[in-house]
Amino acid sequence: MAEKAQRIRNMTEGSPMKLLVTFALPLMLGNVFQQMYTVVDTAVVGQVVGVQALAALGASDWLNWLVLSVLQGLAQGFSILMAQYFGAKDYRQLSRSVGASVTLCAAAAVVMLTASQLAARPVLQLLNTPEDIIGSSLLYLRIVFGGIPIITAYNLLASILRALGDSKTPLYAVVVATVVNIVLDLLFVMGLGWGIAGAAGATLIAQAVSTVYCYKNVRKLSVLRLQKEDLKPDRALTATLLRLGFPVALQNGIISVGGMVVQSVVNRFGMLFIAGFTATNKLYGLLEIAATSYGYAVTSFVGQNLGGRLIKRIQSGMRSAALLALLTSAVIAGAMLFLGKLFLGLFISGTPAEVEASMEIAYHYLAIMSICLPVLYMLHIYRSALMGLGDTVVPMASGFVEMVMRVGIALLLPLAIGQEGIYYAEVVAWTGAAVLLTAAYFVRMRRLSRQRQ
Repeated sequence: MAEKAQRIRNMTEGSPMKLLVTFALPLMLGNVFQQMYTVVDTAVVGQVVGVQALAALGASDWLNWLVLSVLQGLAQGFSILMAQYFGAKDYRQLSRSVGASVTLCAAAAVVMLTASQLAARPVLQLLNTPEDIIGSSLLYLRIVFGGIPIITAYNLLASILRALGDSKTPLYAVVVATVVNIVLDLLFVMGLGWGIAGAAGATLIAQAVSTVYCYKNVRKLSVLRLQKEDLKPDRALTATLLRLGFPVALQNGIISVGGMVVQSVVNRFGMLFIAGFTATNKLYGLLEIAATSYGYAVTSFVGQNLGGRLIKRIQSGMRSAALLALLTSAVIAGAMLFLGKLFLGLFISGTPAEVEASMEIAYHYLAIMSICLPVLYMLHIYRSALMGLGDTVVPMASGFVEMVMRVGIALLLPLAIGQEGIYYAEVVAWTGAAVLLTAAYFVRMRRLSRQRQ
């Protein structure tokens, strides 16, 4: 019990910079491991099964992200209220919010499981998925979507831990899951020859392992005293949780829809272009690792300090977060520009001509995203700050801005300059959202400061 008490962290005291770094580092390591098993999945499929299988994975990416990100957004939104109650030291309300979140997430998992299985094939067809890869894409999605209850449980459990300042337990869970995934990838795909289905199955089993680990640790939390009646949320608590969680889920969904439109345009340029685009998108997670980690740290920090009514401390913490984000994004961008082809080579196989064509597409796209990476990091920092302040509506609006700009560029720019236009859809979307979020944060903080005077 003492060990678990040390893992949860009160972020209303101590150096903001130190708290943000020490909270974010385990999350970054966890994300590194999580990306490792995404990379291993893709690398094993690309190298062992071939470039066609790599393209099939890429064609399913955005639909997969749409479903999973909606569930992740709900859990992340619910955790905002948990962080605020924890910062206010109101542990009874904390337990009630956790119980209500469990019930709402269970209902969401059932709905998304049913809807995703029914919609998988029609959506792939709508996205112009080539006939030679649609069967493999559908098989992968069927298996992954079958694990929606597991994924929902993990996201909620990890969100509870992060809301209470524990970023180490999710790290340990992901480390264990990564080892399991890599071993099973090698066994299922390389050893047993199960192809893309083996990669999906390995990921699913690994996610189940991480879920069980988080569950065991959440049950040890001394500040949580969950009672049966907590699982029956009252109308007011349900409304509050949905007010926080639904906009985050919708924001992720909107962003995913924009990504699917881009994917439909990418699919028109043929299998090699899809494979090159997919290779870079698999590195997107590495580009974004620190951004999402800082984002979770900022949401917990801001949420807890808002609960404690410490407005000036929030402002100080955000200055530290912005500095950390800018420095980190510059380092990662430099690494990708110098080592990008080495990383991309892990995914791409085929004839020399296929490899050369796919690599040229992949590295060009990677270079553009790397140069603009500081914009993505500011987007995450200020979006997460607004969420910590209890504002999930502006982040949702920023998702809409992302979608409009991403889709607009993807549909219109290629008409003028060909496939080159596709590369700019992502960074223009980041820019539009970042401008909105940064402005909204400073307006909201100015209002809070006036209220405290």
